[in-house]
Amino acid sequence: MAEQTGIPFVDLVTPHLELEAELLEAIRGVLRSAGFSGGPIVGGFERDFANYCNVSHCIGVSSGTDALRFALIAAGVRAGDGIITVAHTFAATVEAILQAKATPHFVEIEPDTFNISVDALRAYLETHCYRSDETGLPVHRGTGRRLTAIVPVHLYGQMCNMDPILAIAREHRMIVIEDACQAHGAEYFSAIGGRWKKAGSMGKAAAFSFYPGKNLGACGEAGAVTTNDPAVAERVRMLRDHGQNKKYHHLVEGYNGRLDAMQAAILQVKLRYLDAWNAKRRKAAETYNKLLQFVHGITTPLECTRWSRAVYHLYVIRSQQRDELQRHLNGLNIATGLHYPIPLHLQPAFENLDCRDGDLPVTEQTARQLLSLPIFPHICEEKEAEVVTAIAGFFSDGKRKMHGNAASPAMR
Repeated sequence: MAEQTGIPFVDLVTPHLELEAELLEAIRGVLRSAGFSGGPIVGGFERDFANYCNVSHCIGVSSGTDALRFALIAAGVRAGDGIITVAHTFAATVEAILQAKATPHFVEIEPDTFNISVDALRAYLETHCYRSDETGLPVHRGTGRRLTAIVPVHLYGQMCNMDPILAIAREHRMIVIEDACQAHGAEYFSAIGGRWKKAGSMGKAAAFSFYPGKNLGACGEAGAVTTNDPAVAERVRMLRDHGQNKKYHHLVEGYNGRLDAMQAAILQVKLRYLDAWNAKRRKAAETYNKLLQFVHGITTPLECTRWSRAVYHLYVIRSQQRDELQRHLNGLNIATGLHYPIPLHLQPAFENLDCRDGDLPVTEQTARQLLSLPIFPHICEEKEAEVVTAIAGFFSDGKRKMHGNAASPAMR
């Protein structure tokens, strides 16, 4: 790991130093080609990432937000539609839905994986909606809005329970667009398909972000849409490039959302190392799990190993004394993160959605209790042990409240 003071939350320096020669050669290739926007370099990364995700098409775009917005529009979401998703995610999930001129409808998350609750999804459609005789789509009883899509967010590097989500979507004639922005390389065992499937390969389309801190990160902003649907792929290609199918032929109203060749070249180099980096993240998570198992006052993340191979974009613990614990760790120069302390349904930016405190009690409690610990491919066991020692010290120094653990033992 690069020289640091204390323990950083993420280390973006070391992998770039290790790959410096390869990255510089890739950048030189872009400079020599002068093909800075689109062209064979972008196409090469798109081909490689499509193969990695086991899909037919990858379309590079300028950010994960653009990826989700373009995927929704290209898959057929129309102005006025309702989209079911969660409030425990980054704001871009909701921004993309709103920018597609649709409206988010929030459902609860699971209290242990923090991903969308299948039971809550099913209950929402059964109790808040009725089936349209004309289209077969669910219609929200309160607003009369038709619900056309579900956006499951594969949060923190673990995929949602996709088989039942897809079954519910088929039953209600809805489409599924995966928000895979934190799940590069994560896998799900589909009992229906009888095999492991990569994030980004199970819905109608999926959105990826390559923001620098992601498991596969650019050196700037970048994103991609993956899909097996050629019509969706072609429409995303037009949407990202001002609605053109060829130069100066604008078939639809589009955007300036292209992936630039410099970022594509960097991503193509890094993609070759993604599986190794993910394996190191999983090893780091296993070390945390082992060291934290005897620390009272926190709950470690649950990975549903029967159907999940998580890639630990974040390692998130739960504690009723989250804020005090974070201050304690920060005082020891151990950096931590809060993901996400204010649920989206309570954010001022989205107050026009008419949501209230108490609408999503599991989500709201989760937001008050989660703390993200340092995790990245090059973190060593000694640093993890230092983090755990500091956490154990916080609870053993009389700072722990008498009522004990933050959540149900079943979450361990």
